[in-house]
Amino acid sequence: MTSEKAIISAKHVVKTFDAVKAVRDITFEVKKGEIFAFLGPNGAGKSTTIKMLTTMLKPTSGQLRLAGHDVTKERDSARKAFGIVFQDPSLDEELTAYENMELHASLYGVPKAKRAKRIENLMELVELWNRRNSLIKTFSGGMRRRLEIARGLLHEPKVLFLDEPTLGLDTQTRNLMWDYVQKLSHEKGMTIFFTTHYLDEAEDVAERIAIIDKGSIIAIGTTTELCRLTKTTTLEEAYLQLTGRALRDESEAGNNNALNAKMALRNRRLR
Repeated sequence: MTSEKAIISAKHVVKTFDAVKAVRDITFEVKKGEIFAFLGPNGAGKSTTIKMLTTMLKPTSGQLRLAGHDVTKERDSARKAFGIVFQDPSLDEELTAYENMELHASLYGVPKAKRAKRIENLMELVELWNRRNSLIKTFSGGMRRRLEIARGLLHEPKVLFLDEPTLGLDTQTRNLMWDYVQKLSHEKGMTIFFTTHYLDEAEDVAERIAIIDKGSIIAIGTTTELCRLTKTTTLEEAYLQLTGRALRDESEAGNNNALNAKMALRNRRLR
């Protein structure tokens, strides 16, 4: 039985690609308004799980629910309930910041009467309103990330997925971005589901953490609980204790390039 407070629920979810079992019978819940980190080495199953939660992949078996909707059977309703910031840049560089926001608002059916004010408010939030008429190709990496977060919030989602949102950003920009994200969660009750390879981010920001490896969730809990479980003192030490210290290949990232392209294309066709 799914908890009444759970906004994301995965029950015995399996995803198989031919003979490869990418996700192996995972079960977990994320509470409404929670900041939840989903961590794991390369190829662990993180991206596959996010793609299933965001309707881009169908699970081979099991059930996924998001904001009360069965992700497989009620895909359109589920899509309206979440926003996503991709690991790879997804803004149109030949458009201005404002035009990118307008396009996204149109694709997600944001009422015309509310678009202008909502765009202004969000661009003010990420401190980019004064650059609204600038082309994206003139933006730094940090500015693009901030705009992508604002864009993902335009349709007022209940859940915001962040897939490696601070990859390649400098420390100051990373800190500023997480300040925005925490403010959204605390002031608007928004659920944040994120992946990152920066374990200090997860330790500082996440209220709970799930660690997935080789397709299975091997631990879930607060940083304190994970440290107690592994008899360590930091999340990084706990993570290495649970997943090992050996290098991992980029198989999952490489295999998912085509899926990333499909996700971007499908999101453009939502409306």
